[in-house]
Amino acid sequence: MDRYKLLVLVLCFSLTTTDPVGPESRKDSEKNEEDDVSSEVEETKGKPDSEYIKELTDAMNKEILTLQEYADAMKSQSSKDETNKESHLEQMAYTLKLLQKSLKKHSEPTWLPNQKAELSVNEKSLEENPQDILNSLPPLPEETEPELTPELKEAKELYDAAVAKLDRRTLDVDASILQIKQAAEVGYVPAKIKLAWSYLYGEGVEIDFEKAKSIFEELAAEGNADAHAGMGFLYATGIGVPVSQAKAVVHYTIGAIGDSSYAQMALAYRYWSGHTVQSSCPKAMDLYMKVAAKVASKMTLNGGPAIHRTRLIDEVEGGGGALDTDLIEYYQLLAEKGDVQAQVGLGQLHFQGGRGVTLDINKAYHYFQQAAKTGNAVAHAFLGKIYLEGGDGIVADNDTAFKYFKKAAELNNPVGQSGLGLMYLQGRGVPKDTTAAFKYFTMAANQGWVEGQFHLGFMYFGGIGVRRDFKQANKYFSHASQSGHVLALHQLALMHAHGLGVLKSCTTAVELLKSVCERGRWGARLQAAHGAWRAHSPHRAFLQYAALAERGYEVAQTNAAYLLDNGDVRLFPEAERHVRALQLWGRAATQGCSAARVKLGDYHYYGLGTPQDLEAAAHHYRVASEQLHNAQATFNLGYMHERGLGLAKDAHLAKRCYDLAADTAPDARLPAALALAALHTRLALQDLAAYILQSPLAMIFITGDESALLYNWDLYVITTLLGMLGVVMYMRRPQQQQQQQQAAN
Repeated sequence: MDRYKLLVLVLCFSLTTTDPVGPESRKDSEKNEEDDVSSEVEETKGKPDSEYIKELTDAMNKEILTLQEYADAMKSQSSKDETNKESHLEQMAYTLKLLQKSLKKHSEPTWLPNQKAELSVNEKSLEENPQDILNSLPPLPEETEPELTPELKEAKELYDAAVAKLDRRTLDVDASILQIKQAAEVGYVPAKIKLAWSYLYGEGVEIDFEKAKSIFEELAAEGNADAHAGMGFLYATGIGVPVSQAKAVVHYTIGAIGDSSYAQMALAYRYWSGHTVQSSCPKAMDLYMKVAAKVASKMTLNGGPAIHRTRLIDEVEGGGGALDTDLIEYYQLLAEKGDVQAQVGLGQLHFQGGRGVTLDINKAYHYFQQAAKTGNAVAHAFLGKIYLEGGDGIVADNDTAFKYFKKAAELNNPVGQSGLGLMYLQGRGVPKDTTAAFKYFTMAANQGWVEGQFHLGFMYFGGIGVRRDFKQANKYFSHASQSGHVLALHQLALMHAHGLGVLKSCTTAVELLKSVCERGRWGARLQAAHGAWRAHSPHRAFLQYAALAERGYEVAQTNAAYLLDNGDVRLFPEAERHVRALQLWGRAATQGCSAARVKLGDYHYYGLGTPQDLEAAAHHYRVASEQLHNAQATFNLGYMHERGLGLAKDAHLAKRCYDLAADTAPDARLPAALALAALHTRLALQDLAAYILQSPLAMIFITGDESALLYNWDLYVITTLLGMLGVVMYMRRPQQQQQQQQAAN
């Protein structure tokens, strides 16, 4: 509605400032000349330029059609409040009707002075000043949220407190879910949605698909968008209900229209990948843009909590490492002994959260304070960030933040330089100074600090303190996005979507927007799922990974497929296990996961979840080898070439593949060496067998021709003697070494 008002105002302004009559006639002081000039002007007005009138008429009609199309589009959109919707549309129709009358009067030849039209007083006033059209409209009704009852207000406070604890990644999940359950029992809808997902995940409560389904169905019947998203997940995965991708798409579509972030991401991923719907990049971009805007609006300048993505297949097959708890305890021991680096490391872990560490600003402040006493520049810089934003009982203080940033900047720390630049840019505690901000951002960006690069790109993008330069903005946004800066990714995606400084590319924009969406607060579910797996609860881990897999997370698709592949998940019949895993491997492979691509080859090689197809297996191995440089896939290609399985039997290509596998990954050197030894042995035995078959005695046995013995007797005798001599020398070699050792002793 705001965009419509703006469009009408611009159009009205253009009408009021346009001179429809033409140039004024010159005034002459002499009476005779004035009459002649006036008659000439009247004659000129009586013969208007037909081409000009035609162009103006077309332009006006085009504006009318544009406004009508906009009104039709607004009518097609759904609204939660039908009363407000009808009133809006009635006012829009009334406005368009009046504008159409006014515009048609200005687009027809009757606007010429010598062709007077009969107009009513009201219509004349509208023609003279189109702004009166807007002034004559009644004010729009204000859309207000429904008033909550005292019970619901208490439930909302209880729910918000519980969600805040969960966002901080507290270890006391059960108590938080209990608070949410209490709020849900009162009838607070967001709490009921959260409780339904908790029943699905087994988070703080026992897994209960029926309870989750009943809550989703009840709220979906009332039109709740998040409930429709939940039903879409159930139908997509076949959890609690029969699998139906068609019903899943319907629920996702309804949820996306209702502004559910889960439904929008799930539907956008399907349009992007072409899964169960026709692939459409524009539709995917439109949906991802909505979610990305929400993520960017909630993102702090610090970047938000860190999200660690762990592939179970890499952690298990790679042997893993020390437990996170062991590492944290080790760092804590070092920090207590005064190790500055350990203090800074623990401070950063608590500042961003992750790796089993609760996000706790107060603990981060404690460790940074200890490190700052020794003059550590990083500690000073992060103390400045803490005081700049505040939170968890720490009051934001611009003066204190400036002091810490300045100290860090004097030590040439890029974090402190970027902080000073931000304070000068926004005028926080200091007068606004874009020149100083540009200087500090440049210093930080030259040292590779991601926030300095982002803010420098932002200044170039908006022309703040410098001349606007989209190419420079794209350069610095690209540098910052390589480090995963969410706001830089968002700005870069918008530039690619609209072709600002770069070629317009829907594909690139969608990929960047997808990355932004996957850095929303729901990404913390990855760590919760990993924690469930580490706690030997594969069902809880799988359900959380499956929910994220529907959103399009590649690592969640890989991990869910891995749990199905291992047989740890018993939620589905055994006959469906490999079929479901194959589907998830395929989705992850299309997103560039090399391990998933190799698994696709394995499934086709062994016929798991699909008929055996050696050629398809070779295809997937080749893609993983040539495009993703996977050593396992290269090794498998060598084996297939060696045995002639799905590929042409070629010992030379097999050897080449084994050598490439050994060069690609150090872990593949030993298997490649053994495979090469087996290959050489097999080739040697084949050559020996061929030589024996070609010997004189064999020729006599095969052909029965004794004359063959005379032709090759000399060669046969010489090679036989040399072979016997080699065997004797090889057998005597250990005896000689033993005698030499005894002599040395």
